[in-house]
Amino acid sequence: MTRKRMWRRHDEIPVVELNRTNPVRFAVVLLLVIAIGIYFGFTKRIPFKHGFQLHAVFSSAINIKPKSPVRIAGVDVGKVSSIRREGATGVVTMEIETRGLPIHSDATVKIRPRIFLEGNWFVEMQPGSPSAKTISSGYTIPITQTADPVQLDQVLSALNTDTRANLQKFLIYYGEGLNRQPEAPENAEQLPEVRGQSAAEALDKTYRISPPALRGGAILNQAITGTEEHDFSKLIAGIGKVTSALNVHEQELGELISNFNTFFSAFALQSTALHATVAELPAALGNIRRGLAALDSTFPPTREFAHAILPGVRSTNETVAAAVPFIEQTRASLAPSELGGVAKGLDAAAPSLARLSGEQVPLYTQTEQFNKCLTNIIYPTGNVKLADGNSSSGVENYKEFWYSLVGLAGIGQGFDGNGPFTKFLIGNSGTTLISQPAQILGTHVSSGSLRLLGRAPVKPEGTRPAYPAAEPPYQPLVPCATQKLPEFNGPLSQGPADGSG
Repeated sequence: MTRKRMWRRHDEIPVVELNRTNPVRFAVVLLLVIAIGIYFGFTKRIPFKHGFQLHAVFSSAINIKPKSPVRIAGVDVGKVSSIRREGATGVVTMEIETRGLPIHSDATVKIRPRIFLEGNWFVEMQPGSPSAKTISSGYTIPITQTADPVQLDQVLSALNTDTRANLQKFLIYYGEGLNRQPEAPENAEQLPEVRGQSAAEALDKTYRISPPALRGGAILNQAITGTEEHDFSKLIAGIGKVTSALNVHEQELGELISNFNTFFSAFALQSTALHATVAELPAALGNIRRGLAALDSTFPPTREFAHAILPGVRSTNETVAAAVPFIEQTRASLAPSELGGVAKGLDAAAPSLARLSGEQVPLYTQTEQFNKCLTNIIYPTGNVKLADGNSSSGVENYKEFWYSLVGLAGIGQGFDGNGPFTKFLIGNSGTTLISQPAQILGTHVSSGSLRLLGRAPVKPEGTRPAYPAAEPPYQPLVPCATQKLPEFNGPLSQGPADGSG
């Protein structure tokens, strides 16, 4: 007798058992997987789990359909999940996403038509005021806080025969008014942009140019809300205080209204001037807009300057505290006990200093003349290079002057115990040299009566420079800077070989 072996959980499964598969069980599992996939593909939600559900009671919910969007301020925040009827009312169940929360107890719900291209209807919800209680999932908004759309047939059915006839006439006349061309007097009163156009054409142009104005209005509305929390509520509270104060002073307010009437009456008398002023307003507003744009461009540097100056402003207290001892010491040093003697000495010396300043003016005048003489005469003369034939040194005149001093110092050196003396070469042969008539101490001697004689062992090459026929005039009263420089290398720089020049 063969005994079956009982397999334990930790034993290995035989290969024979692995090849055995139940087809029914496999088909059931496959159908379950496909059903789950189809469910998630179409519903896109987790079963048995709902988000934030909100119920709203309407007097008529025939216009709304499941999956219709729920919007807050034009943004989709949920959708309608189901609609059921309870007596004469309809209950709409909505699923709200997280971005549509929180919702308060005073929230209102309306069924509104979509735009023409969207079609159908949607639920518009106002989430309520923050001061009201926050509701939880499953809350039902009562019928007093909901509204149904009013259809055109409902409006017309509420009107009687005469009213409908008047409405027809109104529509006819309104159409004629839109299409009628303006007459000359009417056309003259219109703005240049719409002159010669019908009312319909002017309205069409208004829709085209209104986006910038609407954009500006949106910016203004956003600015009214403020930049910090509760700014708008503080504004409302301030307006309430103003109106309360006006309510207390009823008599003054009545007089203010009377004065306003007088003011506007005087204003109306200037209608022509006011019309001209209004006509100039567009250009003025354009200039203001450009000015504000330029002002806006200056705000970033101003903001950077404000940020940069903050460290200095924060350190102002420390700077003042550090400067207080210096200020106290300065105040003490300026006291009469410290500066009394110095002030007295300066008071006594001030007249003498003033006289000294006045007496220095002539000195400064002469110093100026001397400086001009140095600049215009002496420095240019010293920088001239003298052309002396074979004896030319090739250096400036002022350097030759110092060379001559060195030579004189050399020939005056001592070579024995008798001390320094000048050595001259004396002889009685050679060429006799005769000078031109000489002067003694500025006194001119008659021609030929006084001449200087000398003998040169070597025949002279010439007289350099040539001796002038007459002594140049001496003009001590003529400023040095205005005198003309001599021609150092001119014709007179080379004299005749016989020395007669």
